[in-house]
Order: sequence, then C-alpha cells, then structure tokens
Amino acid sequence: MRRPAFRTFALAFLSALALTSAASAAEVHVMISGGLTAAYKALVPEFERKTGHKVVTAFGPSMGTTTNAIPVRLERGEPADVLIMVGYALGDLIKQGKVEASSRVDLVKSPIGVAVKTGAPKPDITSAESVKQALLAAKTIAYSDSASGVYVSTEMFSKLGILDQMKGKARQIPATPVGEIVAKGEAEIGFQQISELKPVAGIDIVGPLPDSLQKITVFSAGIATASKEPEAGKALISFLASSEAHDTLVKSGLDPIPASATH
Repeated sequence: MRRPAFRTFALAFLSALALTSAASAAEVHVMISGGLTAAYKALVPEFERKTGHKVVTAFGPSMGTTTNAIPVRLERGEPADVLIMVGYALGDLIKQGKVEASSRVDLVKSPIGVAVKTGAPKPDITSAESVKQALLAAKTIAYSDSASGVYVSTEMFSKLGILDQMKGKARQIPATPVGEIVAKGEAEIGFQQISELKPVAGIDIVGPLPDSLQKITVFSAGIATASKEPEAGKALISFLASSEAHDTLVKSGLDPIPASATH
C-alpha cells in the first residue's frame, strides 16, 4: 500500500530536482574577437560540461565598422553577457558604460606574427632592418583591421621609415583572417596575432616580429552592463582565467596573464 505513495513522492522529488537544475543552467551570450578564438573553441565544451550552462557565441573584430564588429553588434542591440576582446577596446566600452568596470579580467598577452604562403620563401625577420628589407621587396602585404593591423599600419611602417613605400601594396583586411588572404596568394606577407594565424591552413608562420618591432596585445574579458546572466558570465571568465585553461591558451600561441597581475 505504501509503494504507490513512495513512488509518487520519488517522482515528484526527481521532477523538482530536474526543474532546479534547469533553472540554474543559463544561456551565456558571448562576443569574442579573433585573438582568443581557437583556444576559446577548445575550452567552451568543457565549461558547458562542468556547469550545465549553454554558451552562444558571436564572432567579430574588437573594433572597426564591419557588420560583425563587436561595437557594431552592441549598437544593434544584440544580446551579450560576456565580451572578450582587445583590452583597450574593452576599456573604451567601459568608458561608454557598456561593460561593468569591476568585471574586467586581463586574460592573455598576444604577439604579432608574420606569415607567408605554404612553401614560399621565408623572409628574414630577425631584426628591424631585415623586416624593412622584406617589406620593401614584397609586392603585396596584408594586415588586419584590429589591434595588430592598426599598429602595423600607423606605427611600424613609420618606425621603419617606409610609410610612403607601403602605400598601394599594403592593405587592411576587414573581418577576414589575414592568413586566408596569404594562403590564397593574394598577399606575399601577412601580419596578425600568432594565435589568429595558427588555425589557418595553407600558410607558414615565419615567426613573431623581433622585439624591437613587436607590439604585444592584451586580450581582456568583461561583463556587459546589459547582461541577463552576469553570474554565469563571470563563471565563464573565471574558467578562461583558471589554471585549467592555461595549457590550451599556451598551445594556441598566447601568454596567459596570472590572476594576480590583472586589474
């Protein structure tokens, strides 16, 4: 006589447990730029498995005016809980009141690399002078429309004294990985973050720029002020900054920033 009552109670308990679990699981909307994309794609499934949260991702550059650029996506009112992008671009969004200042975490440092098409001669890039000669000899050069490209086009060319010579043969590539342009043979030399060059087939990474020319970009994460799931978003950022993510970040060409060094 007691079994039906016990079974009814057990089923009710399990249903309540399932509802509680479902209620605690969140859908986390992320906007992320290219620098961390490869590592992020490898890490997100583990985060979802551990937490039960579902991550919905929109990819785009940290700056610029292309339709998928993160600032443009935000202006359109696309949902965002977590933003992962170039640090100074995230800082601009904090100033605009679009990201919670206290939520910012600096995740990694990312160096700029040089790429050529697979099998093509690799230029000497061991010094500033050798990079200069390689650029003068190249017929076509490509750089990104994000942090690395801004530096290459507005600072590095000038520093090398070749700004005028680069006009007409060096071009910015909007919203497309520079490596893909190099792989197609549309540019002899390409500049982009090493972490963004690594996933591209059909190219050889010559190496990072020499120290005298190198520009390290910091990639940071923060919670959007319009976030509907801030706690789940913070959990994702914590996971990406954890020791568990360290090796994956390093493998993708990034230098993790210790938690004690972040703001």
